[in-house]
Amino acid sequence: MASKKRGEVQLQTVINSQSLWEEMLQNKGLTVIDVYQAWCGPCTAMQPLFRKLKNETNEEKILHFVVTHTLSFYHTVDSEEELRYEGPSEACFTCAQDSPNRRRQVHTHIKSTGLKGRAEADNIVTLQSFRDKCEPVFLFSVNGKIIAKIQGANAPLVNKKVITLINEEKKIAAGEMVRPQYPDILLIELEKTRKKPERERYSIAIIKPDAVLKRKAQEIKEKITMAGFVIEAEEKTMFTEKQVRDFYSQIADQPDFEEFLSFMTTGLSNVLIIAQEKEQDQVEENETELKETSEPPTESEVKKWDSLQKYLEQQHISQFCDVEDDEANVTKFTDVFFPDFKIAKGKKLQRTLALLRPDLLEKQDDVLKVIKDEDFEILMERQIVLSEEEAKMLCKEYEKENYFEALIEKMTRSPSLALVLLRENCVQHWKELLGPRTVEKVSEYHAESLCAQFAMGNLPINQLYGSDSMEAAERDIECFFPPENTLALIKPHVTREQRAEILKLIKEEGFELTQMKDMLLTPEQVGKIYFQITKKDFYKDIVEVLSEGQSLVMVLTKWNAIVSWRRLMGPVDPEEAKLLSPDSIRARFGINILKNAVHGSTNHYSATVNSNALFEEDAGEE
Repeated sequence: MASKKRGEVQLQTVINSQSLWEEMLQNKGLTVIDVYQAWCGPCTAMQPLFRKLKNETNEEKILHFVVTHTLSFYHTVDSEEELRYEGPSEACFTCAQDSPNRRRQVHTHIKSTGLKGRAEADNIVTLQSFRDKCEPVFLFSVNGKIIAKIQGANAPLVNKKVITLINEEKKIAAGEMVRPQYPDILLIELEKTRKKPERERYSIAIIKPDAVLKRKAQEIKEKITMAGFVIEAEEKTMFTEKQVRDFYSQIADQPDFEEFLSFMTTGLSNVLIIAQEKEQDQVEENETELKETSEPPTESEVKKWDSLQKYLEQQHISQFCDVEDDEANVTKFTDVFFPDFKIAKGKKLQRTLALLRPDLLEKQDDVLKVIKDEDFEILMERQIVLSEEEAKMLCKEYEKENYFEALIEKMTRSPSLALVLLRENCVQHWKELLGPRTVEKVSEYHAESLCAQFAMGNLPINQLYGSDSMEAAERDIECFFPPENTLALIKPHVTREQRAEILKLIKEEGFELTQMKDMLLTPEQVGKIYFQITKKDFYKDIVEVLSEGQSLVMVLTKWNAIVSWRRLMGPVDPEEAKLLSPDSIRARFGINILKNAVHGSTNHYSATVNSNALFEEDAGEE
């Protein structure tokens, strides 16, 4: 007979061989099978639900629970630092290595079980297709036939499925219904008939500085995606001379190459990694969108193109965008511009908006600790008293409740804490941590949710909010952290090497380079930038300093950009900056109060005036 798991004699039976699996299939009624990964143990979050169902249904003859491993083997260890993995599921274990919490869980599981050698269910042929999967799977067997499968620890869905199937079994036994014809659930993949996936091929596309200045970059990117291509990564950069000579080596012997070199190294370019769209339904979706517009689609708009270069030529935009398809060159340039591309592509990082409602702010440190422990990165945060419109948007799910008005009043009178979180599978993971929308719906299997842990105040709501989808997340983030532009200038005395370091700091601080060009400022242009101090005695000295050489002029974009850029610059006097803000740009690269490395707009009005003065003329040129 199948063995009983110690401490769970009445709950889950352990299946550890093909013969026990086949014996289990002789069960009458419903059997719920927890297929888990050996490195992380069974899904403990679901076990309270199973106990609840077992007790409430009281149907021991027709409701059974079993548990089985699926893969991998480890060496036994004595500490987390010694934790080593051997086996086929390297991707799964990498997830554990990347997460301190998961690493502790793996170590605890291995120590508690003494796991060594192959996981037992490697002997269960039926479950081989579930090896190397990074989430639990629940199978539902009725009278020996697998009739349903649920991936992930979705307690409400599992609960609903069990209750539905048990009710069906009761009705069938009572002669009130005929047994349904369940669809077959394929568990074993036929490796020989499975088509080997093609290795994904990429191209590098460069949207050149004139297109960026004329604000055509977004239009070009939209056309590229409409033609059935995917933009996998994007980087805005100003090319170095060496990079231009490398990328355009095939035209280096042309007579106007030096002029082209100057053009490419004095403005901002967009570098893209492009892949061919594989999902046909995405193309069909694009076609549907086109059909809904007033103009009928052309063949070029709906055709799935094999050559990006040919498509750009057909669209008459190839003069703005250069393409590299050679595999060796693509690899070389990817390493230069996107050194972390392979890692980032594998992780699929997402952002989401999280919000702590007013009653929870007194415990915000506890919540922030949970966020850190769950490997979220906090990109932005702010305390905010919501407007009525904002409060109603975030509390829409409660609008039919009798306490809705009281909730809106609280949200608009006291501050909330808004956060932008980043991690892999961010939206879904945060929603799962939150739990149900109200305290009343916290059941036994939601006991560890944030809703349960931080239930407080006189309203029965979840004290935390999370965006429902990736689209909603981006909309929420833009609403509560609206992007702002500021003008930034790197002065002529700063060397090329120092420029590169400053640009690196700008990127690390989360700024987007919206516009950038290298230019020798005229006295008229300097007057537009420093229009607020043209009457000062020292103004002529500023004009003289800025006329000594090329300045790098930029429009930087992020939430609270003006304040963030001024904080990064530091005090005006480099000597003062060294004392008060030693890590600031002026402390590190400034020489004196005039040659203090960088300049930035002081407020929203000056940022708009400055940016328009230097970039609007270029945007209007055709």
